Amino acid sequence: MHQMNAKMHFRFVFALLVVSFNSDVLGKNLKYRIYEEQRVGSVIARLSEDVADVLVKLPNPSTVRFRAMQRGNSPLLVVNEDNGEISIGAKIDREQLCQKNLNCSIEFDVITLPTEHLQLFHIEVEVLDINDNSPQFSRSLIPIEISESAAVGTRIPLDSAFDPDVGENSLHTYSLSANDFFNIEVRTRTDGAKYAELIVVRELDRELKSSYELQLTASDMGVPQRSGSSILKISISDSNDNSPAFEQQSYIIQLLENSPVGTLLLDLNATDPDEGANGKIVYSFSSHVSPKIIETFKIDSERGHLTLFKQVDYEITKSYEIDVQAQDLGPNSIPAHCKIIIKVVDVNDNKPEININLMSPGKEEISYIFEGDPVDTFVALVRVQDKDSGLNGEIVCKLHGHGHFKLQKTYENNYLILTNATLDREKRSEYSLTVIAEDKGTPSLSTVKHFTVQINDINDNPPHFQRSRYEFAISENNSPGAYITTVTATDPDLGENGQVTYTILESFILGSSITTYVTIDPSNGAIYALRIFDHEEVSQITFVVEARDGGSPKQLVSNTTVVLTIIDENDNVPVVIGPALRNNTAEISIPRGAESGFHITRVRAIDRDSGVNAELSCSIVAGNEENIFVIDPRSCDIHTNVSMESVPYTEWELSVVIQDKGNPQLHTKVLLKCIIFEYAESVTSTAMTSVSQTSLDVSMIIIISLGAICAVLLVIMVLFATRCNREKKDTRSYNCRVAESTYQHHPKRPSRQIHKGDITLVPTVNGTLPIRSHHRSSPSSSPTLERGQMGSRQSHNSHQSLNSLVTISSNHVPENFSLELTHATPAVEQVSQLLSMLHQGQYQPRPSFRGNKYSRSYRYALQDMDKFSLKDSGRGDSEAGDSDYDLGRDSPIDRLLGEGFSDLFLTDGRIPAEHLAEG
Repeated sequence: MHQMNAKMHFRFVFALLVVSFNSDVLGKNLKYRIYEEQRVGSVIARLSEDVADVLVKLPNPSTVRFRAMQRGNSPLLVVNEDNGEISIGAKIDREQLCQKNLNCSIEFDVITLPTEHLQLFHIEVEVLDINDNSPQFSRSLIPIEISESAAVGTRIPLDSAFDPDVGENSLHTYSLSANDFFNIEVRTRTDGAKYAELIVVRELDRELKSSYELQLTASDMGVPQRSGSSILKISISDSNDNSPAFEQQSYIIQLLENSPVGTLLLDLNATDPDEGANGKIVYSFSSHVSPKIIETFKIDSERGHLTLFKQVDYEITKSYEIDVQAQDLGPNSIPAHCKIIIKVVDVNDNKPEININLMSPGKEEISYIFEGDPVDTFVALVRVQDKDSGLNGEIVCKLHGHGHFKLQKTYENNYLILTNATLDREKRSEYSLTVIAEDKGTPSLSTVKHFTVQINDINDNPPHFQRSRYEFAISENNSPGAYITTVTATDPDLGENGQVTYTILESFILGSSITTYVTIDPSNGAIYALRIFDHEEVSQITFVVEARDGGSPKQLVSNTTVVLTIIDENDNVPVVIGPALRNNTAEISIPRGAESGFHITRVRAIDRDSGVNAELSCSIVAGNEENIFVIDPRSCDIHTNVSMESVPYTEWELSVVIQDKGNPQLHTKVLLKCIIFEYAESVTSTAMTSVSQTSLDVSMIIIISLGAICAVLLVIMVLFATRCNREKKDTRSYNCRVAESTYQHHPKRPSRQIHKGDITLVPTVNGTLPIRSHHRSSPSSSPTLERGQMGSRQSHNSHQSLNSLVTISSNHVPENFSLELTHATPAVEQVSQLLSMLHQGQYQPRPSFRGNKYSRSYRYALQDMDKFSLKDSGRGDSEAGDSDYDLGRDSPIDRLLGEGFSDLFLTDGRIPAEHLAEG
C-alpha cells in the first residue's frame, strides 16, 4: 500500500505532458495523466508554464488569463484563471466515470483572455486506475449438481467474478482449493472477461461421497493484490443415461441495434434420445449469466426460442456472450451447454450532439461581444459528437445566420465561432446564429441548435446635430427668461454613451460673456434669454452650442453654431441733431430779401431703430397757416414759399413734427422760431439757386469728399516731408527748447544768453475767428508806411502775432460765440477783447468725444506753437499730465500774448504809428 501511494505521488508530480502542434488549426493539445481517487485541490499542471512558448509570442503575456470551457455545475477539474493552474475539483472515481473502458480521460478546452489574441488549448487528462476494488462473486455459495455417471473431462461453467478495475488491477485468474476430483480452467470471453470451468478429473461415485465443498478464489494482479472467493457446493446425484445435445456448441448472431423488442434471435433445437420425462428438454440460461443478459434477452423454456426482451444499444454494449443449457426431466439429468455470441451491429440511430460554450456564464443561449471588436474575435466554442461509429459517426458542422460570423475547425470535432467583420451595434444589435451538425450515415441525421449574439455598446458615436448652423430670430424688448428655441443632438449609443448634455461655449459680446445673454438647458437643449435684448445695442448674437455624451473612458462632443437675430421694434423716437436746440427750440434767421424758394434750414434727425422704423418724415403741423413755408418730407429742408418782402410779419413759430414709419409710429416735435433780419442787399435768385444745389445726390457728395480728403492728406504729407528735410539741413537755426534741455547740465555749455529777439513767433495762416462781415461797411484803406523798412517789418510781425493769437483763441471759442472784428477795429481794442475773453474763461477747451478717448480741441491748435514752449517732453504737444503742461507756470498762450503785446506796444506805452493809422 505504501508503494502504491508513493507511485501515485510520483505519478502526480511528474505527470506526463504530451503536447501536439497542428499548423492548420488554431490551438494546442495538452495531455496529462493522473491517478484516480486523488485529494481534492491537488494540482495537476500549470498552463502558464506548459504553454509559455505560446504566451511569449503574445503582445502582453503577463496579463493573459485562462478560462475553462466546461459544462456542468461541479466539474471534476478546475482551472485557475490567473495562472492556468489545473487542479482536482471533485473526487474522481474511474470506475464510475468510465466503467470498464480501458481508455478513460477527461477532456475540456481552455481559452486565453482577452479574446483579442485568442489561444485555444485542448486539455486531455487521462485517469489511471488504481487497485481499489477486489474481485467479487455475485453469490457467496454456488450450488452445483453432477451425476455420478459424469465422464472424466466433463466441464461445467462457473459463476464469473466481477472486478471494476482495468488492466493489471482487473480480474486475472481463478484458483480452486485442493482436491482429487475437480479442477478448473480459466477461459476468456470475447469481451475480455475471464471465467472458470469446473472439470471432472476422476470418476465420481455417489455411494462413496455424495457432496463436496470447494473454495473458488478470483484474484487480480494489482499492487497490492486483491481477491474474492465463493464456495462451490457440489452435489453428486444418480445419472440419467442420455443427456440432451445441441446441434452446435456455439452460435454467432448479428443483431441490428435498432431491432425491435420481441425479435427472434435463435431457435435452439436440442435432442435427447430418451423417452418420456427423460427425453423432455427444458431450456434455460446458465446459472452464472449476468443480470444484464437476463434483462436484455429471453429464452422460451419449452421451445428454445431466444428473443430480444430489451432493445440493445451499440454505443453502450457492442456484444453479448450467453450461456444456455438444455436439461431433460429425467432423474439424474445431465444438462447440455451451448454458447451464443451476439454481436450488435451499429445503425445510424443517434443524432449528432452539439455543445456550445459561450463567454457569458449563466446564459447558455446568449453570447455578448462589443461592437468595434476586430475581425476573428472569439464568440463561442462548439463541440459536436455522435455516438455512432464509422460513417454514422462522422459529422459535418455548418454555421448559418449571417455572413459576419464564421465557423473555424480547430481539431477533431471542435470548432470556434469567430467574427468575420467589425460589427456596429447601431446598425444591428443582435444576431441569431444556427449551428447544424449532420452525420454521414444513411439516412443522414442532423441536429440544429440556435443561439443569440448580442452586441454590447461602446461610445463610438458623437452627438449629431441635424444642422451645423441654426438661425433663429427674437424680437427685442423680450422678457428675461423667455424661451427662444431648442437645438437637439442625437446619439445612437446606449445608456450613458448616448446621454447628451448641452453647454454653450464661452465667447464675448461687447465685452460681456455670452452666458449673460443666453443659457441652455443641459438636458434637452432648450435655449432661454437671460436679459432684455436691444436691437440698437446688439443686432445679432452668434454662439456655439456643444453637445457632449456621457461615455467612458472618453466623452465625444460635437458643436453647432446658433445665430440669433434680434428683430428691431419701434422703441426709439427720432432725435433732432440740427439745428441746435435749446429747450426743444431753435432760432432761425431769415433775410428780408429772401425770395420764394429760399432755403431756410434743414431739420436733421436720427433714429436708432432700423428699417422702416428708422425712415423719417417731416411736416409742419402748426404756425404755417398761411403757407409761407414749405418743407420737404424726406430731406426735411424748409424753404420759403413766398417772397419775404411781401410778408408783413417778422416772426413765426413753426411746429415741426419728425416721425418714423414704424408701428406704432413715434415722433418728435420741435419749435422753430423764424426771425426776419434786414439786409442792405436782397438775396438774389442766384444765391437761392446755389442753396438749392445742396440737394445734390448724397452718395456723389460723399465720394467727392473722400477723394478730396485723400488728395489733401497726400499733399500735406509731401509738404511735411519737404519741410522736415529743409529743417534738417538748416544748421543756422537755433532751437531754444533743445538747447536748454540738452545743455543745461553740460559742463561746457555756452554762456550765450537768450534774448527775446532771438525768439520768432510763427504765424498761423489757417486759423480764423468767426467774424460776421457787414456788407454795407467798406473795407478800410491800407495803412501807409510811415516808417522805414524796419518799421514796416515790425508792423507786419505784429499783425502776424495777433493773427496767431486769434488762431489759438478760435479753437477754444464756443460754437454760439461770435466776435465781430473788422480791419477797422483798432489793434488795442482787438487785444482788449481777446484778453477779456481769456481771463473770463471763455476760452476753456471743449471736450470732444472721439471713439473711447476725450481729446482737447486746442491740442492741435498749439502744435504750430510748439517752439514757443521752453519746456517739452519731446512729443511736440502739451496736455494735462505731460511735462509740457504745468499749472504753476506760464502757458504758451501767456508767453505768446506777452511777446505779441511787446511788439504791439512801445516800451513807453505808446501805440505804434501804423496801428494809429489803422485806427
